[in-house]
Amino acid sequence: MAVIAATEPTTTTAPGWGLLARRDASLRLAAAAALWLAMLLPTYWWIVGGGVADIHTVADGFDSVGRLTGLWASVLLLAQVILMARIPLLERAFGQDRLAHRHRLTGFTSFNLMLAHIVLITIGYADARVSELVPTAWDLSVNYPGMLLAVAGTACLVMVVVTSVKAARRRLRYESWHLMHLYAYLGVGLALPHQLWTGTDFLGSTSRTVFWWTLWAAAAAAVLIWRIALPLGRSLRHSLRVVAVVPEAPGVVSVWMQGRAIEHLDIRAGQFLTWRFLGRRGWTRANPYSVSAVPQRDHVRITVQEVGDGSRALAHLRPGSRVLIEGPFGRLGERSQTRPKVAFIGAGLGLAPLRALAEGLPYEDAVLLHRYRDQPLFTTELTTLAGLRPLRLAWLPGHRRSDDSWLADHDAPDDTRALLGYVPDLTQRDLFVCGPPAWVARLRAAALAAGLPSDQFHVETFEW
Repeated sequence: MAVIAATEPTTTTAPGWGLLARRDASLRLAAAAALWLAMLLPTYWWIVGGGVADIHTVADGFDSVGRLTGLWASVLLLAQVILMARIPLLERAFGQDRLAHRHRLTGFTSFNLMLAHIVLITIGYADARVSELVPTAWDLSVNYPGMLLAVAGTACLVMVVVTSVKAARRRLRYESWHLMHLYAYLGVGLALPHQLWTGTDFLGSTSRTVFWWTLWAAAAAAVLIWRIALPLGRSLRHSLRVVAVVPEAPGVVSVWMQGRAIEHLDIRAGQFLTWRFLGRRGWTRANPYSVSAVPQRDHVRITVQEVGDGSRALAHLRPGSRVLIEGPFGRLGERSQTRPKVAFIGAGLGLAPLRALAEGLPYEDAVLLHRYRDQPLFTTELTTLAGLRPLRLAWLPGHRRSDDSWLADHDAPDDTRALLGYVPDLTQRDLFVCGPPAWVARLRAAALAAGLPSDQFHVETFEW
């Protein structure tokens, strides 16, 4: 298979260093303001609807606060669906790591508020009498419109939340976690009839009805368009097929694919897509992999390490296998770049997206550090690139010298001084990093201690 790095890289220049980053920052601020507004409107309607004035007894208080927590839970529940609906505008502005973090924060907060809503409403309807809690909960579940569906939806969300706790996630295969996480959509959908049939706070006025139906419709449309219709349309249009599987190192393979008009996918160096390879077991579950070279007109490459069932099966793909795609995603690249000088640091297979960035990112000067245990990756390609572009290479072989270090064996007194030894002008560069989350955290601490501003540290860890 031809090596892309052997061709002359593009010499495109950035449209003003930091311009895209500033635009994305403004959009993130606007998105946060929109979420707060979506929280404040139901709160205002709750107040003017007697949420405070109509509290005369303890039971009234429980019931009223229960309604408010239900309103907040509903807004955040729909917000987390929108956050992970792969809306391009949000994807470009936030990037995968930011979106995943906000999705988790919003999800756990909405779940806790939902539990508070259930408990408070039950206490309120039971007139704050302990002996009536169980009968009241049963009566609400069985006799109120839409409540049985809401109970089933709550059960789905409980399963999703329990399997999203870090302790549980570490015990689950990615494929199993991904499958169970899809039940979140079912849980949200089953809650809709309950809210619209019995919730006066949802239908008490025209403005409230328009607000809630618009929010529900936006969440549903986002999933249908960007999680289903657009990926299927792109997969059919570009018709990607596997043409070769090339071993790169022990347990590491590159998958080459060809298709139609790949340049129209607008995949940028550093981005990733989610991939489904048909004709193999478990093809229905998508896995995120970064491109490891700048895509060309009719072919694209990813490089994958065997860490689970999905990645292990890629080594046995047959040429001609159809590929379904979703993406591209992520902003580990030109969108986050603020300086003409850059540094790349990757651990193990974390080098893959950085190798693409070294080829496709516009820069005036770059240095690349690769920490590896047994065998470096892309040595021939990167050496060729270093002869074509202002790129310096440094290989860091060996195991980490301690659990608190991101470096391989090194005689520097600490990680920060070692980092500055490799990149003395670190603070004048954007630092692009890819590797295991714990390793990235240690490298980030060393970089910030060296004086690097946090907005010049760019990472996507793909932690699930």
